[in-house]
Amino acid sequence: MTMDWSSFTYCISMAGTVAFAVTAVLAIRSESDIDIVGAIILGLITATGGGTLRDIILGVPSFWSEDLTYIWVATAASIAALYGRSFFSHRYLFGLMLYVDGLGAALFGIQGAEKAWALGFGLPVAPIILGLTTAIGGGIMRDILAGRTTLLMRHEIYATPVILSATLFIILLNYFPEYRVLGSFLCILAAFALRAAAIHWNLSMPAFAIKPRN
Repeated sequence: MTMDWSSFTYCISMAGTVAFAVTAVLAIRSESDIDIVGAIILGLITATGGGTLRDIILGVPSFWSEDLTYIWVATAASIAALYGRSFFSHRYLFGLMLYVDGLGAALFGIQGAEKAWALGFGLPVAPIILGLTTAIGGGIMRDILAGRTTLLMRHEIYATPVILSATLFIILLNYFPEYRVLGSFLCILAAFALRAAAIHWNLSMPAFAIKPRN
């Protein structure tokens, strides 16, 4: 039995939801710093925050209100991460979570851009912005709640692949709409490849220091 495109992206969405929730709970220094309710809230905000913010801006029902599976999966992943911290903190498993997180961000970025484009919202720039919002919005909320430097304030290569892939995707939708499915796949793959390379080789964006005036 072959899997169609919507089923494939749905599976990746669920995997990304798990990775977002798990990495959110692991961002807390130790289990003594958070209880189960706090872990669930943090995991939910991270996993669904970006898409929720996007839908609020678009003025449409939140995606998870139409499919509560996202809530249940994020909740279960958050609880598992809280009580299985030593397991998820294992070097290889945590590394795998980073790659899955990157794949989820790549997919969510394209999904967010496509949703805004389909609604004709602020074309052509808004779909790119909302694609980025979908991909990293929850992560920014997580960092704020966890008291960490946010994604946008770090030199980590995370937002850049999403911006580039979303931009390419919008160009493709504008000029070659008949290749939407293939284009979305290639843009997701490109964003993930950039993120995976950054993880594997520990790459980061260059820092441009501003010298204070005398």
